[in-house]
Amino acid sequence: MTVERTELSPGYSIARLLRGGWQLAGGHGDIEQPRAIADMRAFLDAGVTTFDCADIYTGVEAMIGEFRATLPAEDRARLQVHTKFVPDWSDLPRVDFDYVERIIDRSLLRLKAERLDLVQFHWWNYAVPGQVETALHLRELQLRGKIHNIGGTNFDTPSTAAMIEAGVPLVSMQVQYSLLDRRPAGLLAGLAADSGLRFLCYGTVAGGFLSSRWLSQPAPAEPLANRSLVKYRLIIEEFGGWDAFQALLRLLDGIARKHGVSITAVATRWVLDQPHVAGAIVGARYAEHLPDNLAVFRFALDAGDRAAIDALLAQHPGPGGDTYTLERDRDGPHGRIMKYDLNKE
Repeated sequence: MTVERTELSPGYSIARLLRGGWQLAGGHGDIEQPRAIADMRAFLDAGVTTFDCADIYTGVEAMIGEFRATLPAEDRARLQVHTKFVPDWSDLPRVDFDYVERIIDRSLLRLKAERLDLVQFHWWNYAVPGQVETALHLRELQLRGKIHNIGGTNFDTPSTAAMIEAGVPLVSMQVQYSLLDRRPAGLLAGLAADSGLRFLCYGTVAGGFLSSRWLSQPAPAEPLANRSLVKYRLIIEEFGGWDAFQALLRLLDGIARKHGVSITAVATRWVLDQPHVAGAIVGARYAEHLPDNLAVFRFALDAGDRAAIDALLAQHPGPGGDTYTLERDRDGPHGRIMKYDLNKE
């Protein structure tokens, strides 16, 4: 079994399975930091050399930086860390070049890096001007050598196009993409086809809902255990509700059993096979599920599998609209659960 890789930009090859960092931040339960940092080695040794984090994932950049400091030079060179630049909602009117550079310098310090491999930019509120100008500030920092690649996270198609047209060399867009949520396959996929933009996908297993744990189970009662379950329970409702979700799990279970893998592996493999997808981000606190994660690279969906999945998905189109549009409505159910001002010192 070899972890697949893809070239995200000329000369920059990443693992197609990325180790996600959101679950190491607050909202997912207590973290045993020494164990989490030690377990990062298992991912690197397995060929999962690309880690994903963010400036707003509390403490996660620093944890990865601590891990990097333990590595010999050869392994440090193999490790790739994708972070994000997410200015706070309340700060958007005040974002200028100095603001951007200060946050980027802080990420460099936390990650113990000389250059950031990929900075994924997000802008909370389109009603506040400055999105394109801020992306161009990142471009200036790229030219100064502090950033290798620039991407975005959770932008819709018009906003992504505006940055590209302004000369921001976006190599990727991080998007929520799964069997339950196929919004990136719409308008954004058309732009990707024209521009070469690639997708880095989170939510591919819907916070663990797309697993055997939930097969033939009743809908979970409130309150749910963590933020991921709250978020993706809403997506299940957009997909068609719990009964439709159970029908999908039953189908995936049959496919998984045929190939000798898990439902999670089938769900992840499906995302990796979609057009413009560079990689899938798998959230992990520790390495206990790593063998199951790696199983995605030891089988392939056949024509019958794809046809059966397509037939079921045709009955359940899932969330509508452009990428991340539902989540931008702060008065709607998806927006109300978001946390916005997390980028404080």
